[in-house]
Amino acid sequence: MDRLVNTVRPYAWGSTTAIPELLGTAPTGEPQAEMWMGAHPGAPSRTGRGALNELIAADPVRELGERAVEKFGPRLPFLLKLLAAGAPLSLQVHPDLAQAQAGHAAEEAAGIPVDAPHRTYKDANHKPELICALTPFDGLCGFRNPVEAADLIAALGVDSLKPYVDLLHAHPEEAALREVLTALLTADREEMAHTVAEAHAAADRLGGDHAPYATLAHHYPSDPGVIAAMLLNRVRLQPGEALYLGAGVPHAYLDGLGVEVMANSDNVLRCGLTPKHVDVPELLRVVRFEPNDPSVLRPEASPSGEEVYETPIDEFRLSRFVRAEGAAPNDLTAATPQILLAVAGRTRAGEVTLGPGESVFVPAGEATELTGAGTVFRATVVA
Repeated sequence: MDRLVNTVRPYAWGSTTAIPELLGTAPTGEPQAEMWMGAHPGAPSRTGRGALNELIAADPVRELGERAVEKFGPRLPFLLKLLAAGAPLSLQVHPDLAQAQAGHAAEEAAGIPVDAPHRTYKDANHKPELICALTPFDGLCGFRNPVEAADLIAALGVDSLKPYVDLLHAHPEEAALREVLTALLTADREEMAHTVAEAHAAADRLGGDHAPYATLAHHYPSDPGVIAAMLLNRVRLQPGEALYLGAGVPHAYLDGLGVEVMANSDNVLRCGLTPKHVDVPELLRVVRFEPNDPSVLRPEASPSGEEVYETPIDEFRLSRFVRAEGAAPNDLTAATPQILLAVAGRTRAGEVTLGPGESVFVPAGEATELTGAGTVFRATVVA
């Protein structure tokens, strides 16, 4: 079992206080957006035996177990994070596995450097993800009913938005959403900047349900993603609640601290709220224009005390243990690799003591008991 030393990524949208408060450290004044736990080559966790990705590469069966290696190959198939949004993230969507494989192969064949700003597919993997709130957490996820979106946009009273409102009343709904998003992302930039400025002023004046879009416009003036965001459902998670995001579902995180787990990929297609490259044709090919209500997940308790967040994929499985003082130990021994992340209290995984924000990697087959009082998240795979 290895205590992990993890990298904190200082992305501009990160909170300056949320991760330091959890870790019990002094804020630096700089944004601290994500703390990565895993073997992603961009920021692998470090252990007393070396970098986690190098340990796994040296002996994948020992570290991951035979079943995981047979199913996913000789790599840790998930990445666990603490995510602290102090400002809105980009509006984005992820490809499915077939789209990622085809897109990556095409860009490799075209000789596009993997670090090029216009590169879309940096690897050949999909990126389903799950975010579980540690604090009240605000986000956008999936398309609203188009008529509801039309009402929200119409209430702004901006003349240049009326054509979009009219389109949203058309049928079928999927075609209406596609046409509006396409029109927003291909509109004249100067005209759209003026429209967003008017929408910003109106949303500021109206407040209420429009207040989040005034905030978006404050951070991303002139960005068509401000209007595109109104096409999506707003979701507010309470601590312990989670949201699963599959392929093709547009989403953005707005504010809050959470535990995030995802397939080990960096494939992101952006729709807006970003200065980065937006590949409109590829984006429109990947997005699923299906209006629906996002399903908020709550953990399902088992007799062992493990509370599991059920998802439809195998690259990760997230659960938590909320332990009281004096509770019987939880046996966590498993044939698959695990990362344990403590978020409250003081617990022990085997001989390793964990305070809030501390984590360990448990190789497959390692005998492990969880004791003490506190809350611990467990990330592993289904194999």
